[in-house]
Amino acid sequence: MGYKVVLIMSTPLPDLVTLRDATTRFARDAAREIMRIYVGDHGERTKADKSVVTDADHAAEAIIVAGLRAIAPGTAVVAEEEMAAGHVPKMDGTPFWLVDPLDGTKEFIKKNGEFTVNIALIENGKSVLGIVLAPATDVLWRGVAGLGADRSENGGAFSPISVRKAPAAGLTCLASRSTAVYSQLDIWFRNEGLTVAEREHAGSSLKFCLIAEGKADLYPRFGPTNEWDTAAGQGVLEAAGGEVVTTDGKPLMYGKPGFGNPHFIARNKDAR
Repeated sequence: MGYKVVLIMSTPLPDLVTLRDATTRFARDAAREIMRIYVGDHGERTKADKSVVTDADHAAEAIIVAGLRAIAPGTAVVAEEEMAAGHVPKMDGTPFWLVDPLDGTKEFIKKNGEFTVNIALIENGKSVLGIVLAPATDVLWRGVAGLGADRSENGGAFSPISVRKAPAAGLTCLASRSTAVYSQLDIWFRNEGLTVAEREHAGSSLKFCLIAEGKADLYPRFGPTNEWDTAAGQGVLEAAGGEVVTTDGKPLMYGKPGFGNPHFIARNKDAR
């Protein structure tokens, strides 16, 4: 008895505007579920890598992944909690999604509001679409390569955003709350010849978005991150006129083996 070979062909992706609008809805649906859990029992537990996960991570991811698979059948989805469970999609060089359903789980548990929903589309190693939503404040940032970036508050109309020119008085540098070691950054600032006037902390991918909307200039990251941590924020920042580069000045790319990132610098292009 012979076997019948069935070829599963991926469906062509809709245009980026259609995908932007759909992923905006998915992010908002996920945010509502996150906030429902936020006010009650988080269901905290520890993953195999010793990081913390909550019921909100899983619930948000289920909503987003189901939406992405419905609108773009056959397009691979690399999602943080599916990856943690060992569900690694086969990568073949075609476009794929990167999803971090709750970036800043520690901030979520602390209830400081600095956590985000992140969805990004990757084509040829680049983040061509990024959605970042802060559920606690209901602010959503999004960016599409070639079409610019915008921002919405409380579900309202979107307004265009863009990076600012670096202030003559000096740069505003951002760092993660959990990893900010400014004594180490001071050495890097001096080596790069940068004048830093202000230093601020922010959680999750909010740092990319603050630079994208012109409230800061620079976010150096010299610690470990995964691709789903950065792709959506990079999509927003680059669409707003900024850049994310490795320490040797090359663009931060996606689809790397293991999905880990090297050290990088997110910035407006004047911050160098």
